Amino acid sequence: MRRSEFLRAVDDEFGARASSLLNDLVLPGIGRTASEALDVGVPPRDIWLALCVETDVPPSRRYGAGRLEPRR
Repeated sequence: MRRSEFLRAVDDEFGARASSLLNDLVLPGIGRTASEALDVGVPPRDIWLALCVETDVPPSRRYGAGRLEPRR
């Protein structure tokens, strides 16, 4: 997952809450907010999955989110 895919997935899933979640929610599995984790080089997919776990996003909406087209 690329950073752009991550940001698109967060926006699609959380809408108006996206910015607040990225900047305020400390992800227990990572020990930082999503924004801080991105800044220090944590892979976006790891951040996405940690964010999904912490916010109870159903597994059916966790994988491949943010992609414009499926990979071939």
